[in-house]
Amino acid sequence: MQDESALGSIGVLTIGTRGTAGPGEALLKIRGGTEAYIAWSERPLPRGTQVLAVTARGPRTVEVVPWPEDPLDVLGRTGSS
Repeated sequence: MQDESALGSIGVLTIGTRGTAGPGEALLKIRGGTEAYIAWSERPLPRGTQVLAVTARGPRTVEVVPWPEDPLDVLGRTGSS
């Protein structure tokens, strides 16, 4: 059974991922608090990386991608104009 309620949640890695070699752990902001999930990623990500949960892999297990702290970074607009 997959837990899709975490999809789209932003969090931080408390244990870095090792890419396809192994998961880490992410604290995701969900349901009015934070919850720990097993986190997989395509490439290794260090502890402290802010992430976005994009795919449910199973119970309390998600695939994550790095997510910039400033949403404007996604649009390529950083710093002053």
